[in-house]
Amino acid sequence: MPQLKRKLNNPFIYFSAIVLAGIAALVVLTAVILPCLAFDLFPSYFRSDIHEGRIKIEYWEKWTGFEGEAMQKVIDKFNQSQSRIWVEKRPISRIEQRFLVSVAGKNPPDLAGLQAFMIPNFAEKGALKSLDELASEFNIKKEDYLSVFWDMGVYQNKLYALPTTPATLALHYNKRLFREAGLDPDKPPRTLDELDSMAEKLTRYNNKGKIKTIGFTPSYPGWWLWAWGFWFGGRLTDEKGRITMDDAGNVKSLVWVQNYARKYGLVRLQEFEGGFGRLLFASPQNPFLTEQVAMELQGVWMFNFIDKYNPKLEWGVAPFPAVEGLENVTLADCDDLVIPTDAPHPREAFEFISFVQQQENMELLCMEQRKFSPLKKVSEDFWIKHPHPYIKLFYELAESPNAKTQPMIPMFQQMREEMNSAFSEVWLLKKTPEQALERVQNRIHRAWESQKRVEEAKSKSQNSRLGKK
Repeated sequence: MPQLKRKLNNPFIYFSAIVLAGIAALVVLTAVILPCLAFDLFPSYFRSDIHEGRIKIEYWEKWTGFEGEAMQKVIDKFNQSQSRIWVEKRPISRIEQRFLVSVAGKNPPDLAGLQAFMIPNFAEKGALKSLDELASEFNIKKEDYLSVFWDMGVYQNKLYALPTTPATLALHYNKRLFREAGLDPDKPPRTLDELDSMAEKLTRYNNKGKIKTIGFTPSYPGWWLWAWGFWFGGRLTDEKGRITMDDAGNVKSLVWVQNYARKYGLVRLQEFEGGFGRLLFASPQNPFLTEQVAMELQGVWMFNFIDKYNPKLEWGVAPFPAVEGLENVTLADCDDLVIPTDAPHPREAFEFISFVQQQENMELLCMEQRKFSPLKKVSEDFWIKHPHPYIKLFYELAESPNAKTQPMIPMFQQMREEMNSAFSEVWLLKKTPEQALERVQNRIHRAWESQKRVEEAKSKSQNSRLGKK
């Protein structure tokens, strides 16, 4: 008995017992609990009867959160609608790079969700399958879409992508701040002069002369610095595809931009914007939601953040004002579905794409993401049930002949970077608009001419090979 007591009082014995008990518990967890939990979370991987015998379609998508969940509802509906194909969505970060790597490595997914600006570059690199024949087979026609969104999937007269959720931009404004400034909250600015005048009335300063609330500034949120020329009749390319970065409308837009920097003071504006930063967009600290910014250019998605972070905000939406003679100017964009080159099951992948394009399914996706449909035909029920109070205005902007897009050419990203650089030079009062745009025009024109020579040489080489055959 004394020896037994000594053994029980030995710390090493207790420690060994605890370790053994832990190992036993881990074995039970691994063998019993984790498989049950995994089955609950990922039933499709553990139930062979769900997609046994079906062609599995691997779908890469950039969406997460509620946007990813919205598409999953459409996928579930498709998977339940037939018994031949099973679509499985994988959320992919940095999808632009990983998509190209997968195609180069001859191991691409069956389909992917990309952004429209990627299409020309990817098509030029030979990473996308042309969809013209499949679209014809499934009776998918341009006439059924708002043309601005169909055209964003076309490169060099070939269809490479079909739209999912679209977006347009409009003026968002704070009605409470309008009232406090003596402005009618139901009469947003209709001209650029009215916008500038209202911005001045809405701007407030603290007792140290620093900006407390800004009426409007073209530098915030800073996402479309390259595009301001559209509201001044400017363009970045002409009908023949020539580069027109120094277009008169673009010059006018940067004159307007520079006037804001001079009027409110560059240092004061930098201090103000530096106080909230641009990384706080999707948060309660968003300057529009905290009522530090009274008016801004924003997209249809802004409602999601208002509804989530400040549902009591009094706000309104209107077309952003433009120069005289232009109405309902907007910048349009969309997400797209594509099939990569060498996709394992292109026809089955397109069958799912075709399913998404059906009015009922497109409306389900766009309703869940709180956006509007890219289709010309929209049910009245969609408008009635849609939670976004101004959703129809964004759709009407997309219908406008003045709905603009980024130039659908492979070098758009370079153009955007150069135009953003020109904006910064003008905003910081380092150059005149004419000087900044002349530099950009020369750089992009040279790059574009060089790229065209490469494309022409590639085309001649391909024609030569075909001729030999």
